[in-house]
Amino acid sequence: MKNIKVKLGASSYPVFIEASFAPLRKQLSSMAAKACLLTSPTVYRVCYPALQKVIPQVPVIVIPDGERAKHLKTVERAYHELIRKKADRDTVLLLLGGGVMGDLGGFVAATFLRGLRFVQIPTTLVAQVDSSIGGKVGVDLPEGKNLVGAFAHPLLVFSNVSLLKTLSHRDLLGGMGEVIKYGVIADAKFFHWMMAQREAIFSRHSDTLSRIVRVSAQIKADVVSQDERESGLRMVLNFGHTFGHALEKITGYKKYTHGEAVALGMVIAARLSHALGYCRSEVVDEIVGGIRLMGLPTQYPDISSAAWQRAIGVDKKRRGGKIRFVFVEKIGKVTIAEELAANLVRHV
Repeated sequence: MKNIKVKLGASSYPVFIEASFAPLRKQLSSMAAKACLLTSPTVYRVCYPALQKVIPQVPVIVIPDGERAKHLKTVERAYHELIRKKADRDTVLLLLGGGVMGDLGGFVAATFLRGLRFVQIPTTLVAQVDSSIGGKVGVDLPEGKNLVGAFAHPLLVFSNVSLLKTLSHRDLLGGMGEVIKYGVIADAKFFHWMMAQREAIFSRHSDTLSRIVRVSAQIKADVVSQDERESGLRMVLNFGHTFGHALEKITGYKKYTHGEAVALGMVIAARLSHALGYCRSEVVDEIVGGIRLMGLPTQYPDISSAAWQRAIGVDKKRRGGKIRFVFVEKIGKVTIAEELAANLVRHV
């Protein structure tokens, strides 16, 4: 299967979308370097046995997963484990896990010994379609999500779509939050196609899942290739994320998965787009209806304006009281504009 290319000059890398780990052996052997695997307890138990058949003699470091473990103490723990494994600058880190592992492990790679090469091996739908691609790595602070981080690109991304069959219904559903985002921001045909494929998606139909991952990854790669550092176009990938991240923080990262929070963030973003004159009400109905059809939540809790204001007050896209916000005009087309944070909150 033809791979996707993230085109960034000397930092370019391929995204492989395969049905097994077998092709990964060739990719790793070409690196001619020693490797060390970072993963989490659940992924180690469920996914590592299949990978071990391909790369049987790699040292493994198991660190906690989940958003609540995505902090600097876990990073420090990983540093100590790498020292014990005698990792050096020739070591390639293999990051096996979901979005949190990719973010945290990528940050470890970017900072240990002033930078190690690494490979993203995403195991969840969210990670395969979104977080493993683009080079954003980092961890959270108590004040907000992803406030400490860097841009560090992997040598390659290897998505084994068969792993999606191991996900719980909720985890697969959460991943669809990011997938719906891609349809809204860039591809109306893809948006309507996926709505017609709901049964095939949740019955884990291999070809359907492969297409979802491939189309989403291609959109992400195209955007990142044009705007690596989020100076303009790449902002569109944040559709639904300003309020989605805020909702995660307000609820202590316990109530919603990331994809569920993004879905609710898209509901808010669509309604704000209509309230501020960017789209017609029919567009809001179509987005909210699609999110509801897929089975994602559309009703968010009653949160005070003050709480919203505090949560988005540390948003990385905030400048001088304003936030660069992604508004939708129609399915497949969005626009970026600066808006006062207080005005956004007033319309939620």
